[in-house]
Amino acid sequence: MIPILPGDPDAPFPPVERALRQPDGLLCAGGDLSPTRLVNAYRHGIFPWFNPGEPILWWSPDPRMVFRTDGVRLSTKFRRGLRHSSWTLRADTAFAEVMRACATSPRPGQRGTWIGADMIDAYVELHRLGHAHSVEVFDEERLVGGIYGVAIGRMFYGESMFSGESGGSKIALAALARFLQNRGWPLIDAQVESPHLRTLGAETMPRDLFARRIAALVDLPGVVEPWTADLPGLPVSGLAD
Repeated sequence: MIPILPGDPDAPFPPVERALRQPDGLLCAGGDLSPTRLVNAYRHGIFPWFNPGEPILWWSPDPRMVFRTDGVRLSTKFRRGLRHSSWTLRADTAFAEVMRACATSPRPGQRGTWIGADMIDAYVELHRLGHAHSVEVFDEERLVGGIYGVAIGRMFYGESMFSGESGGSKIALAALARFLQNRGWPLIDAQVESPHLRTLGAETMPRDLFARRIAALVDLPGVVEPWTADLPGLPVSGLAD
């Protein structure tokens, strides 16, 4: 049996080392998706992941998949193509649209989506409060790629990304990584291991090490406000270097 969270959104989560091995990382269930609960969860490396209509499930897998912000890899051929791209980068101008696109993007081996209406409402509220952010790729005014997640202190927890056109998600990830690296943020959480993420430079980190790293990062000074002014329609060709 796993613990059931009480109704109080300030109630602490169980220690992450108590998470199950099978299914890997399942820690507890219940509670809600209030901003207080979500921020508390991410501060401890815990995230919600459940199908619409099911109880809320909270996870902390071991090992954890992460990107070092100086370690996102784009192939030489892909970078070469960016030099001639007319696409542009923005941040926090289409957060809900990025979430909805992530929810409806087909993914190999996966039916449906965990990004239901309740999740979208909860993260849009986090975005309104300055805790959740999106990096967006535009072809003129058409959204062609994006990534979203939660920022606490100097730690970014990636949630999902999508490509409306080939390469859109890679560009969004690379732009996010460069943006964070330039500001001294060392890590992007990618949650669960996958071969695709490995091709982009992600690596696994033991949960105990991940917990120690984020414990320091979430307490560093961060800016709780939109990132819109930092990525005001910059050309994606800048990622070709």
